[in-house]
Amino acid sequence: MTTIEEAAAVLRDGGLVVIPTDTVYGVACSPLSETAVAAIFALKGRPTEKPLPVLGDGPDALAAVARFDEPAVGMARAYWPGPLTLVL
Repeated sequence: MTTIEEAAAVLRDGGLVVIPTDTVYGVACSPLSETAVAAIFALKGRPTEKPLPVLGDGPDALAAVARFDEPAVGMARAYWPGPLTLVL
């Protein structure tokens, strides 16, 4: 099993994974796991009124956690994956 497969298995099981980015290390979890999301808030000491960012490669990948109107769908399909942030 590769490292990516191991990380995916941990995320599917509701665990946390530390991932490197170009500037810092991030802590990731499945946004569908309430337990995992709560664990990130606790680990970081983050106030619950400050939502966590959720990353995905398209509207279909984020449909369970965000509502996309038609302009957002069009922008996501045109520019993702890529340097576009949508606040939904």
